[in-house]
Amino acid sequence: MSGEEFVPLSLTPLLIGIFAAVACALPGNFLLLRKQALIGDAISHVVLPGIVVAFLLTGAISAAPMMLGAAGAAVVAVVLIEAIRRLGRIEPGAAMGVVFTTMFAGGVLLLEQTDTSSVHLDVEHALYGNLESLIWLDAVGWLSLLDVQALAHLPVELPRMALTLLAVTLFIAMFWRVLKISTFDEGFARTLGIRTNLLGLALVITAAVAAVAAFDAVGSIIVIAMFICPPAAARMMSNQLEGQVAWSVGFAVLSAVFGYVLAGYGPLWLGAQDAVSAAGMIATVSGVILAVAARFGPCRTRSGAPVGV
Repeated sequence: MSGEEFVPLSLTPLLIGIFAAVACALPGNFLLLRKQALIGDAISHVVLPGIVVAFLLTGAISAAPMMLGAAGAAVVAVVLIEAIRRLGRIEPGAAMGVVFTTMFAGGVLLLEQTDTSSVHLDVEHALYGNLESLIWLDAVGWLSLLDVQALAHLPVELPRMALTLLAVTLFIAMFWRVLKISTFDEGFARTLGIRTNLLGLALVITAAVAAVAAFDAVGSIIVIAMFICPPAAARMMSNQLEGQVAWSVGFAVLSAVFGYVLAGYGPLWLGAQDAVSAAGMIATVSGVILAVAARFGPCRTRSGAPVGV
């Protein structure tokens, strides 16, 4: 594929997929080590009713109300999960299951009962996103990357995901030490004066921001997969936190790149005529990477051992 074809048709969807995958994988490492990996699954489900309610209130699909609605729904879900866990004295996983299935079902009912088809807000877009359609029509080749007028017409999802990834990276970099300590020894962290409850809430909110930003562009399938698969695969490659984070970023990038390429060209190589969903293929590749790591990873036989601090 020449630059005249690749830049307008594939560059922006590929970058959006990479940014979304890495933005979800980074906080996913800490959620996995804290045994809260399903928080990402819950968030990716519960943002749906928030997005639908935001559309019903404003009557339009735009970034600000969608982000506010989804973020509000995510925060409500986190509060409900904690309340059910404490008041009902049940396992966190059970509380998550109750909350995110209920809220996702409510979002689906809202979609089915209201007229949102004219703005392409439906169950299919919520699950699979619209990654393939995020093309850069004003680009004519690699030189468009230096053209200010062409850059002004980039898909809005690209700068949004880039800023989200930057914010997630800055959060983890700024709080790396306290996140590290509180993740592996919460009691010791408290003796040092670290407010572990607030730090845990900040981590969940950061994950929620990443999920909300990725939801519109890539759908919930990639969000769920990227929160869990790259960190889990990376956990089997290294017993050091720094190494795990690095491996997870690499696996997230590989999943996005190979998944996008296989979605477009895989069926053609097999003699089929049509491409398949990029979101579904990216999630599938991440699952294959996890399976390979589980089989051949150097730390797979010591997965219960603590990660090095």
